[in-house]
Amino acid sequence: MRFLAALFGRRARLRWLHLIIGGALLMPYFLVGMVLVGMAGGGEQLFSSLPAQFVAFGLALPMAAVTGFFALVRPLSVAAARALCGVPPAVLADGPARTRQARVRTAGWYTLHLALGGIISGATLALPPFAVAVIALPFFAGLRETWLLDGPEALREPWALALAPFAGLAMLLALALAAAVAGEVVARRAPVLLGPTPEDRLAAAERRAADLAVRNRLARELHDSVGHALSAVTLQAGAARRVLDRDPEFVREALTAIEETTRRTVGELDSVLGLLRQDGEPDEEGTAHGPGLDALGGLLAHCGVPVAYEREGDAEDPGVVDPVVAREAYRIVQEGLSNALRHGGGDAASPVRLLIAVRERERERELMIVMENPLGERPAAARPGGGRGLRGIAERAVLLGGRAEAGPYDGVWRLTARLPLTTAGATGTAAADRAEGRR
Repeated sequence: MRFLAALFGRRARLRWLHLIIGGALLMPYFLVGMVLVGMAGGGEQLFSSLPAQFVAFGLALPMAAVTGFFALVRPLSVAAARALCGVPPAVLADGPARTRQARVRTAGWYTLHLALGGIISGATLALPPFAVAVIALPFFAGLRETWLLDGPEALREPWALALAPFAGLAMLLALALAAAVAGEVVARRAPVLLGPTPEDRLAAAERRAADLAVRNRLARELHDSVGHALSAVTLQAGAARRVLDRDPEFVREALTAIEETTRRTVGELDSVLGLLRQDGEPDEEGTAHGPGLDALGGLLAHCGVPVAYEREGDAEDPGVVDPVVAREAYRIVQEGLSNALRHGGGDAASPVRLLIAVRERERERELMIVMENPLGERPAAARPGGGRGLRGIAERAVLLGGRAEAGPYDGVWRLTARLPLTTAGATGTAAADRAEGRR
């Protein structure tokens, strides 16, 4: 049963169909070869001459190999092999053949497919009718008189006629065996000839790295914007609940702050979702998406914790600070405030101190962010099993060519980030994401 399944099972039938398709593809080249043979020999019995057909077959294969060098032959061949050869899709390459090595392999595959397909499809057209006629010889006298009139005398013997049906069945079985073997040969060669080349693997790795960079970027944006808003809203709602009966004015201010925070966060969420719809690419001008340093006023006014804000230099001037740097600086401040909300001990008497300055360091100007808040619980990145807040800040700084550090300092928790004023050598957010994908 296993032997019959190997010859006539679904996989064997699909591979047989794949070979017949190869024979159909070979036909135009074969006809051109026959024309060339006819022009050289001029024989009138060209199509009935077996040697002439073999010569035409030999001329057709080089022409087919040349066709295999076209870039689009590989995706078509891969699609047919995946559907009909029973080859795992992962071992075959995607896309056109761009490199010389890929094209040589594809040409080899195309030639092999058409060569074996031409032989099997020719045998499939010619052998079954002949085998059926041989099987029917003992049962039809007219067929015997037609076929065996000029044949050997031994074929008209009773024993020969008795064996004729078995001989016909053996021919059909041999055809099925030949098709199965040819299909197995083609299937085993497919991963070698249609599989990815080193260049294809490198391109696939670059695509995966770019996709990962986009996902990480969106995760950072959602963590910073939505996470900060939820922390601020939770703190303000809790404070309002505690004084609901004795300080209506404070409750009114808290509700106003919650409204402003959620409205701003919805806008930022729309911006992040816009990046998702655009596959994480920058716009035509290469500018950054999301709020920058000019939006710090609204953030600090409704962040849920008192902030003493100091500014040195022209940090909020868009002509001085690159828009990408300004956006990342805004997110760093936002995450620092979130940590102060969740883990700090800040109150009106000891507010969070924020300094943003443009300073010169080692003959290069940089944007410096310093945030200090009273020590309370350990920040998320310092807690066992904590979140990704401070780690995300460090990632943002490193991707821009800067650095960030955080920890206890002189009785307070200090966050310091130093960023270059411009994204030198990397224009826009997509460049930073590509840098992350290479990490």
